[in-house]
Amino acid sequence: MVDKVSKETRSYNMSQIKGKDTKPEIIVRRYLFSKGLRFRKNDKRYPGSPDIVLPKYNTIVFVHGCFWHLHDGCKYAKIPKSNVDFWKNKLYGNKERDKRNQNLLEEMGWTVITVWECQLKKDKKEETLEELYIQITA
Repeated sequence: MVDKVSKETRSYNMSQIKGKDTKPEIIVRRYLFSKGLRFRKNDKRYPGSPDIVLPKYNTIVFVHGCFWHLHDGCKYAKIPKSNVDFWKNKLYGNKERDKRNQNLLEEMGWTVITVWECQLKKDKKEETLEELYIQITA
């Protein structure tokens, strides 16, 4: 299947995708901060540069985009129909790296929680954030 846009347009579009301080990350951080939790963000000292590190609770939170991290069973986690080999390698590679990083962090004694982008959609956001807070502080 041929891409619907030019190579230059596709390149520009992809360059605009952020790796940190994404909308889902900001939603989670604002909520946790409003609950009085203090944390470090994108801490490079740990495998995977976790989105949120809560040393007091020995907890790390990753906020993953369903597409980029291939959320199992999610309607947003689809392999594009163009350049299929590239996308399969890229997305499955991301998924493997995430698992490796999670295992390393758990071996270091951290509790690792993953919040998925789809869990922060309007109908699920409040419940997801409350559950996250309980998981962290329990």
